[in-house]
Amino acid sequence: MSTGLPQASVKSQIFESLLGFLPDWVQITVLALIVLAVVASWVVKIKRKIAYRRAVRNGQPVHAAAQYGQGCGADYLGQYAPQQQTQPARQGSGADHLGAYAPQPAEPARQPSGADFLGAYAPQQRQGEGPSANASA
Repeated sequence: MSTGLPQASVKSQIFESLLGFLPDWVQITVLALIVLAVVASWVVKIKRKIAYRRAVRNGQPVHAAAQYGQGCGADYLGQYAPQQQTQPARQGSGADHLGAYAPQPAEPARQPSGADFLGAYAPQQRQGEGPSANASA
């Protein structure tokens, strides 16, 4: 038979049975501590959200994981954080120190085409006219 009342979950039944053996003042203290823990977690969550919004609005860099409470210690250094360099220093390689011994840039090599190998079969160019004269004849 259904009475229309919702059934208590197993977890809540275990919780009630454990508290039932304790004196009243301990029950009230435990319940108050649980409520206090829930409220404190809400307060911390709201404070983090406000701090994140202020940082975004002021243009400060915000670590993506710090938004969700998963940041590391370096995310909370504030004014003690090392300043970021605008451009990283470029390290030179061995070729940068060759000086006069560095290879000189050469002319780009011309690759041969198929017309270079025609030999006697290459079309003869007419005197005084450009290469386009052969195309019209």
